[in-house]
Amino acid sequence: MARIVRIQFSTAGKLYDFSVGRATLKPGDRVIVETERGKSIGQVVAGPLEIDDAALPEGIKQVQRLAEPSDLATQAANFAKEKEAHKFCLNRIKERVMDMKLVKVEYLFDGSKAIFYFTADGRVDFRELVKDLAHAFHTRIEMRQIGVRDESKMVGGIGICGRELCCSSYLREFEPVSVKMAKEQSLALNPSKISGQCGRLLCCLSYEFETYVGLRKCLPKCGKRVQCGCGDGEVVKVNVLAGTVTVRNSDDTMVQLKGDDISPDQVSERIKKPPQGKGEAPSPQDAKGKGSQGAGKQRRNRPVDVKERKKEKPS
Repeated sequence: MARIVRIQFSTAGKLYDFSVGRATLKPGDRVIVETERGKSIGQVVAGPLEIDDAALPEGIKQVQRLAEPSDLATQAANFAKEKEAHKFCLNRIKERVMDMKLVKVEYLFDGSKAIFYFTADGRVDFRELVKDLAHAFHTRIEMRQIGVRDESKMVGGIGICGRELCCSSYLREFEPVSVKMAKEQSLALNPSKISGQCGRLLCCLSYEFETYVGLRKCLPKCGKRVQCGCGDGEVVKVNVLAGTVTVRNSDDTMVQLKGDDISPDQVSERIKKPPQGKGEAPSPQDAKGKGSQGAGKQRRNRPVDVKERKKEKPS
C-alpha cells in the first residue's frame, strides 16, 4: 500500500497527488515539493490516503519535506516582488498603449521565472514589453493569456448573492453552463441577473439543475390536460419545488393539484378547436370580406379589350 496526499498551490486551485512515504502530514501543513516548474511550496488539503500500488499514478513525485520558516520568508519575498512587477508592467502597458489587461503576476518559488497573466480580445505583440520586463527583473519572463472566467478566479470578488465568488473560494474546475439550466429553473432570462462578474453565465446555475429536472419529471407540463378529481382542465402553472400544478377548468376556475395525486393516464394533450367545416355558413364578416376580395379579383381579371374600349372616346 502506498500513501499519498493531495496538495494545492493556490486557494481553490487544482489538486495534485504526491507520495508521502512514511512522513507524518496532516491537512493544512505547508510542504516543499518538486514539480514540472521546479521546486514549489504547497498546502496539504487531504490525506494521507492509502491506495494500492497498482493504482498509483505513473510518475508521481514525493513530498520532499515540511516547509521551514526560511521557506515561508522566501514566499513572502516573492509576493513583494509580484506587486512590484505588477506595478512596473502596468506602467509599461500604458506607455506603449497596448490593448491588453494585466491580471496577475506570479513568481516561481525559486525566482527563476515570472509569469504575467493577462486578458485581451485578440493576439497581442508583446515582444518589446518582454524585453523591458527581462531587463528590469533579470529573470525569465512568460506572458500567458487567460479567459475572463480565469480572471475572476484570480482576482476574486463578491457575487450578486452577497457571498464570495464560488470560483475564487472553493470551485476548483469550471463546469459548462447553458441557458437551458436557467429556463429549467424558471428564472428570468435577464443577462444582468444570470451573469456573473466575468460576464458569463453564473456557475451556480448548474448546482440545482439536476434536482429541478428530476422533480419536473413527476409533473405535467403547462398546456397539458388533466382529469383528476375536482380538476378537469388545462395546466397553466407548475410549481416545481412545491410539487403542485394549477389547473384551469372549463368554467375558468383555478384548482391546485399535487403532482403525487396525478397519474400518467390522467394527463393528455390539450383538445384543439376543430377547424371550420366546408358545409358551415361563413360569418357575415367573412362573407363580406370574401365578397370584396372576389369583386376585386373580378375587376382585376377583366378582359383587356373592355379596358381599352372604356379608354376610347367617341369621335
